[in-house]
Amino acid sequence: MNTTEDTGTRKLLSALSHGSIFFNTLILAVGVPIAILLISKDSLIKESAKEAINFHINMWFWWTVAGILAWVLIGIPLLVVLGIVNFIMPIVAIFYSLTQPNSVFRYPLILRLF
Repeated sequence: MNTTEDTGTRKLLSALSHGSIFFNTLILAVGVPIAILLISKDSLIKESAKEAINFHINMWFWWTVAGILAWVLIGIPLLVVLGIVNFIMPIVAIFYSLTQPNSVFRYPLILRLF
């Protein structure tokens, strides 16, 4: 484990990576964890940023699928579930990052692209 960052910085940057999904613009929401991934030297912060990016990509994919399926009304319940997951899981990840800065939160049931 690379411990080049102090615990406060690790907490802040990891929480910011996960919380960036609440930013309104699409580019800023994924841009923040990408910037943190590129700037940080701490391996745990980098892993948190990767996890947040993977969550963003998974959510974009599932929102697209649910949006297409909503045209035939099948996707409407999926849209509701995705809205809840999209709101609750980053909050859980932020809380985890702030309370356990020496480990990385892993989102359940997502495809990790990197």
